[in-house]
Order: sequence, then C-alpha cells, then structure tokens
Amino acid sequence: MSGLETLLIKAKGAAKRGEADAAREIYRQVLEKHPRNPRARAALAALEAAHNSPSQQQFDIMVAAYQSGRMEEAAREGRVLAQAFPRAHGVQNLLGAALLALDDDAGAVEAFRRAIQADPDHPASYNNLAIALRKLGQLEEAEATYRAVIARAPDYADAHYNLANMLQLSDRSDEAAELFSETIRIDPTYVDAHYNLGNLLAKAARREKAIACFAEAARLRPGHSDAHNNMGAELLALDRVDEALAAYERALAADPFNGQAMINKGKALVLKRDGPGAIAAFRGALALNPVDRSARLQALFEEAHICDWSRRGEFALTEGPEAVQPFAALPFVDDPAHQYRRSRDCAAKMFEGLAPVMPDPAPSADGRIRVGYFSADFHNHATMYLMSGFFREHDRSRFEVRIYSSGPQREEDYTRADLRSHVDAFTEIGAMRDEDVVALARSDNLDIAVDLKGYTGGSRSRLFGHRLAPVQVSFMGYPGSIGHPCMDYFIADHVTMPLSAERHFSEKIVRLAHCYQANDDRRAIVTDTKGRTGWGLPEQGFVFASFNHSYKISPREWDLWMGLLRDVPGSVMWLLRSNQWAEANLRKEAQARGIDPARLVFTPSVDHGEHLGRLIHADLFLDTFAVNAHTTASDALWAGLPVLTLAGQQFAARVAASLVTAVGLPELAVKSEKAYAEMALFLARDPAALADVCDRLATNRTTHPLFDTAAYTHRVETALEQMHQRRIDGLTPEGFAVE
Repeated sequence: MSGLETLLIKAKGAAKRGEADAAREIYRQVLEKHPRNPRARAALAALEAAHNSPSQQQFDIMVAAYQSGRMEEAAREGRVLAQAFPRAHGVQNLLGAALLALDDDAGAVEAFRRAIQADPDHPASYNNLAIALRKLGQLEEAEATYRAVIARAPDYADAHYNLANMLQLSDRSDEAAELFSETIRIDPTYVDAHYNLGNLLAKAARREKAIACFAEAARLRPGHSDAHNNMGAELLALDRVDEALAAYERALAADPFNGQAMINKGKALVLKRDGPGAIAAFRGALALNPVDRSARLQALFEEAHICDWSRRGEFALTEGPEAVQPFAALPFVDDPAHQYRRSRDCAAKMFEGLAPVMPDPAPSADGRIRVGYFSADFHNHATMYLMSGFFREHDRSRFEVRIYSSGPQREEDYTRADLRSHVDAFTEIGAMRDEDVVALARSDNLDIAVDLKGYTGGSRSRLFGHRLAPVQVSFMGYPGSIGHPCMDYFIADHVTMPLSAERHFSEKIVRLAHCYQANDDRRAIVTDTKGRTGWGLPEQGFVFASFNHSYKISPREWDLWMGLLRDVPGSVMWLLRSNQWAEANLRKEAQARGIDPARLVFTPSVDHGEHLGRLIHADLFLDTFAVNAHTTASDALWAGLPVLTLAGQQFAARVAASLVTAVGLPELAVKSEKAYAEMALFLARDPAALADVCDRLATNRTTHPLFDTAAYTHRVETALEQMHQRRIDGLTPEGFAVE
C-alpha cells in the first residue's frame, strides 16, 4: 500500500473517531505533496465546512450543486450559508469558486478574502484569490498573492503553476519557464506544467527540450491531443518529417476533431511530396470547420500543385484575416491590392506583440557599411543561381558583407563553399532563438539588414520586427510587400513597379535601372549530348516550353497553350515534371480540349548546368500569368531561349516583362491574352522572325544590362549607400531611383 493511501486511511479514521483537527492536519499534509488529489480536497472541504459551520447536509447541497456545474445554485446556497456562518472557511472558499466560474470576479475576491480570514493557513484560498485578482486585471496584487502563498507553502505546486501562466501571458517567459520547472520538481506528474513549459521552449526555438516536455505530457496523459500535435510541430521544424507525422496521427487518434493537428498533418505530407494526402488532410480540417479560410487556401494551393482545378472557384471564400498566407494566394488572382491586404493581415499576426528598439550602431572603424543578408537558401537553390555573381562582385572595400543562414547546414554544397569565399562572415542561425539572433546582429553592428525570403518557405522575417539594423530592406525573395513598417525599403525596377504601384507596398520603393533581379554572368551551361529524342522530344516539330512550377499553371494559360498546339501541327509542349498527379491531370486537361496527351512531354529536374544546356532543344518559352517565371525565365534567356510573357498587374506578374525588357526584347512582353496568343503563333509559323529574335537574344545577353553582373551589383551598392546615408543624416526612409 502506498504512503498516500496510508495517510488517507489514517485521516478518514481520525474523522470517524471525531478527531477532526487531527484529520484536517493529515489531509493538509497530503495536499502539500499532492495538491490536486480530489479525495483529500473533498474530505478536507467537508471537515472545514463542519467546523464552526452549517450542518453537513446544508453544505452537501452546495457541494453537489458545484460539482454538477450548477453554479448559480451553488452561489445562491453559498451566499445564504456565508451570511449565517461567516467563519466557515469551506463555505467561503467554495462560494468564491462558484462566483469565479460565473465571472463575478469581484465577488470571488471578497469570498476568498473571507476564507483566508477564517483559515490563514490554507494555501488554496490564496491561490484562488490570486486567480480572481488576475481576472480583474489587478496583476501586481495577483503576483504578490501568488508569491505570498509560495513563501507560505513552497511545495504547493498549483501556486507555482498559476503564477507561471500569468507571467507567460505578460511576456516574462524566462521567469515563467523557471516556475513551470519548479512545478514539475514539486509534482513530476503535473501534466499541464510539462505541456506549458514545452510551449514556452518551442516559442524560444529550444526544440529538443520542447519535444521532451511534450513527450512527457503525452506519456502522463496519452489522450493529450495538443501535446502530440505540438510535439509534431517541433519535429517538423527539425525536418524530422516521419516522426512529426506519427505525432500528428497520435494527436488525431486522441481527438479526431483536432483541426490544427489535421492541418499540420497536411503540412507534413506536403514535405513528403504526398499531394493527395496533404489535400485530404486540409479538406478534412475544412470539414471540421467549414469557415476555416486558412485550411481552404492551403487545400487550394496544393490542388494547384497537382493541377486539379475543379474547386478553384472556392478561392473567393478564402478572403479574410484568418487565411493570411500571401504566397499561397499569388497564383489565384493578379491583383496587387488583394496581395497587399493579405500581407498586412499576415504581418498583423507575425509581428504581433513586438516593441522594437531602434539600434544605433557606431560608425565602423574601417569606414565600410556593414550589411547582413538573411535567408534559408544559401545553398544549391534558385536564389543562389541568381545571386552568386552578386556576392562575388560585392565590393568588400566599401561593404562588410555578413551572411546569416537559417536553412539547412550543407557544408558539402559547392554553391555555399563558393559563397563563403566572397563574404566577411557566414553564420548559421537556424537553431538560434529569435532574441539571440537579434542580439547577434546588434553585436555585429549591422548598418543594413537585408531579407532575402519574405513570406516564402523557411522565412524568419519576424526577426526584422525586432529590428536587426537601423535600415532594413526586402530584396529578391518575396515578390510583394511585407505589409509592416519594420521593413524600410523594397528593391524593384521601373517595369515591375510602374508609377503609382507603390500604394500597394508599406515599404519605400527603390527603383533600379533596367531590372531589379540579380543574375550571374558566369553560370555554366553544360553542352547537351542527349539530343531531342534523349529528352523525349520529337526530332521535328515546334517545341513550346514552360518550366514553371505546376502551381503557376492555371486554366487561363492552359486554354491558350492547347490552342497553340491545335494551331501548330506537329508541335509539342515541353513541361517540367513536378509530380505524377500534375502530369496525369494535365494530360486529362489536354484531352478535354481535344489535344492528344502524347503531345505533352514531361521532363525531370536535373542539375542546373545540364538544364541550361537542354534548353537548346526548345523554340519558345511560354510564361505563366499571375506568377511569372522568375529564375526560370532568366535561365531560359541566358541559355538563348526567347521568353514570351504577359505583363500583368501585381509584381509577381511583371517580373518576366522586366527581364525581357532588360535584355532588349520588349516586344516579348505583351499586354493581353489575345496579343500573347498572336505573338506565339506568329513566331511558331515564321521561322525567320523567330530566328531574328534568337539572334538578337544571342547578341544582347552579353551586351545588354540583364546579365551585366558587375554593373548590376554596383547599382544595388549605390542604393544601399543612399539608404545608409539617409539614416546617417537623420532622414526617414524615402523612395528613390538608381540609374
């Protein structure tokens, strides 16, 4: 028999013998070690009520009402008894609890104070008083009361736990974590303390320790769905996708109606490249909550990835601040005002609660401007295909160039190895807490912090809400506004950002001459040895190509592209093989438009240099509309493949227009779908006209600004210098142009 059970039997025996004082003392000893024990609590409450209090029968009526959730009745009975027996601790304490449940917090405070007067040594009454004071917003007095009861009863776990909760809500996370830890020391079985400590550690990016806390909470209470779910979120952040999926499955087994676990399962399945599985999970969350705009948007975005357009009309139902993913909304509508609303909604959540202090770094000893670049993509990635040349050409006699990498550590990656040789410092921040990254950036005395991610995968743009530097810049990563004043500047150009377009940006706009996009004029093109047939293309016939990701393709483009195949006999459409479901759906969509699916040729992803080399077999690159080809378009132009684009409205829909204009082929940026179809058909039917375009592109790629990496880098450096000088002069950010 356990020691606890022995004490409970001993107390019960004392009560039966009429030794009420001895019984009360034993029950209090039990509650000091096991404050949540229901048998001890109920027995002590009964004894207290019997001591200088109404009859047990009267008190039992009140207790029964309280335990059955009939709080109005419990309070009514309690008020009568409290007036008749003001010194009855049990009555006053239970009355306070009933009033607290009824949100009569002021009444609860009075009742708990009377309970304390009746029995100053009962820690639960102090704890309950603090809860009522906290609900009234009297936080200082609540904290003092919690600390008083902790001083009186150091091993009273509830007081530590409740004070920790209050401090957590007051953004005093370190103190809260210490108190949750102390709660666990007192009572290792305190499930909610393990769970809440896990949440605090997760917020601080201490992922392994957070996982351990969630695991212990789930071990103690296997049906704790949220503990399993939050554990999964931390595992997913560590890229332990299979373990995360298992945690989400446990969360859903414990609670099939846990919609957040369903959504998180979908996110994990996206990383597993299981499109249909992810869609089923998002749609499952939507079935649980049909007004969940976020779940609907994520489902639609994944359906776009597999080119399932059957429910695309639902996009209008995703409007609202709850569905804030700006990037996921890009391919559905070409509307800069719409995207700006999404960005502002996202920013309102991402930067909530931040109160940044503006850093004021002293001038550098060597006179250089200290610039920090932040991204998760400093490896063999599209961003580095574009920016490798920029970092190579960056003038380190004028700029101290520091890299802060939040992505995977890939030291074997040749792109990263080359980058390290062109910068002053390369720091891995992926496992660091936000506050530690901020402290690091400030200790590095950054003059300018540059975000190369924005609202894209792996983003840590929240860092910028803390203020990493006195000047902060959005550049290259996200084709739209952050929607928050923490970002001072956005680098664009005159094509992507025509006059008046800045009204859809919270940042001040810096327009570079020619093109905003970086390009590397040393990108290697591997000579193709496979020939057309080696890539599944016919020996003869016109090859339209589009290597955009599948989510960018919509019925608008597809209708035009299939019309071109219909009008150009023997032609084929060469597409990137994104996933097996997109391939099947696009073949089905071709068939529905009267086009033999065999005229679609899907090609796998290959090494970048090999990809550039195979483009020699395409005749014309056809761009997508709401979200253009960005890196993919510059790849095509660098390889000598003309790109036909439709210049749209939002920034993401104007990038390819900027590229073809900067390479001296502005006629390839048309202004309507009709003009797009006519130009594509003209070039497909007139070999001489197409040859002329290709010849001009071959010449222009080495003579026009798009691929002049050194001149481009100098323009960006001029922009950074002007931003820095405005700050030195005490001027607020303002838009300007760099010619």
